[in-house]
Amino acid sequence: MKKEIKVGDSTISYTHRRSARARRMRLAVGRDGAVVLTTPVRTSDHFVDGFVLRHARWVMAALARVRSLPPLDPVARYGRREYLLHREAARSFVLARIAALAPSLGVSFARVAIRNQKTCWGSCSRKGNLNFSYKILFLPAHLQDYVIIHELAHLRELNYSPLFWALVGSVMPDHATLRRELRSRRLL
Repeated sequence: MKKEIKVGDSTISYTHRRSARARRMRLAVGRDGAVVLTTPVRTSDHFVDGFVLRHARWVMAALARVRSLPPLDPVARYGRREYLLHREAARSFVLARIAALAPSLGVSFARVAIRNQKTCWGSCSRKGNLNFSYKILFLPAHLQDYVIIHELAHLRELNYSPLFWALVGSVMPDHATLRRELRSRRLL
């Protein structure tokens, strides 16, 4: 449901979504500037408005940040059709790069899945399963390798401890720079 709330001289327009799966309230500002509040099903409207008011400064700052970002890459607008078209090419590419990069970290994996992920380039499960966004195909080569090495390192350190970053740094000493560059290429 679309809602608006007046904050001083400004108005915050947001979408309120009720979700049976939500356990807490979550306020998000998308790359396109859309403000979305997700709440558990039985959250009262009065509480919703108060939550948005309490977080109005954060919303305004997030909207200002989004407006200052460069335009989205065309790949960020891809949908299911493009996913189905590129999924197998992405799988072949990722498997080939894993075969080349995994020995440098001394790791092995259970399986690789290619997904149409909206919020992350890759992920790793406790079972050793690796997941990658099909959009990894459209990244520059140095960022493709960073994403793959990042997830391979999680096979040894399933956290973000100093040991994890040291492991990533042992293969890619410039990982901090690459991480910042990757963050500017948000998936949506």
